[in-house]
Amino acid sequence: MLNITIKQQIANGLKAELAKFPSAKKMAVAMGINPAQLSRIMKGETDGVLSDANWLGIARRLNVAIGAQQPIVAASTPTYEYITAQLEMCQNGSLSAMLCDYAGIGKTFTARHYVRQHKNAIYVDCSQAKSKQKLIMAIAKEFGVDYTGRYSDVYADLVYYLRSIERPLIVLDEAGDLDYPATLELKALWNATEYLCGWYLMGADGLKAKFDRQLHNKKVGYAELFRRFGERYQRITPEGKEAMEEFKRRQIAIVAKANGLTNVQELYHKTQGSLTRLYIEIQKLTQAAYGTQ
Repeated sequence: MLNITIKQQIANGLKAELAKFPSAKKMAVAMGINPAQLSRIMKGETDGVLSDANWLGIARRLNVAIGAQQPIVAASTPTYEYITAQLEMCQNGSLSAMLCDYAGIGKTFTARHYVRQHKNAIYVDCSQAKSKQKLIMAIAKEFGVDYTGRYSDVYADLVYYLRSIERPLIVLDEAGDLDYPATLELKALWNATEYLCGWYLMGADGLKAKFDRQLHNKKVGYAELFRRFGERYQRITPEGKEAMEEFKRRQIAIVAKANGLTNVQELYHKTQGSLTRLYIEIQKLTQAAYGTQ
């Protein structure tokens, strides 16, 4: 059971997040709670307002460190700098791009960090929203648009909202997991918000393979969608085994240093150059240190 201190940490995260939304009601929708519950939290109440599952869900969404956890310090790795620049370009210019690169290089961390820092920018994990209904509902929820009504109404309300706010950005991670109807719906939503919304698709080699296969098979919708996303696959990592190993070592060293760690060589061997695994190692080290206090 979560104690008062942890709930207050999460409540503070909610208060900081409110500035990103045009109203408390929209933030409540995005957080999956009702406005009355949010109002109570903003007034300082924590006991009996939400279930522990809801508190933890909000903490994960806002990246609030609780208990022995410590927030991962964002570091200026090549991946972080490249994706941040891409997202800024897409949001400020209402442009679209597609990134296809290896897993474990920090794509998801960077995208999540960016949307937490920028108004009207949202992130969706498509592995959790593969169908067109779930995709549109997930996007609507992140923007605080009501996503519980008829699908046609949710879609129409989302389009209206995207066309009414300043420079929205939608980041779709694991985009290769979208099923075919969801891909067509993505194209339709892009068309409905052309020049008014920025888009960024991310995935690993599977996303590129899926597009290449469907383009080769002349699957309806893929050529048009590929054109809308710049007709090229963006990439950060270098070609060649040795260059790739050096790239991963450099990233591990940068993130380790930013988070106060010095045993870079040991961490590299433990993680095999994966930043995803490094983030886990940082939390394990933090919890071990916490336990000795």
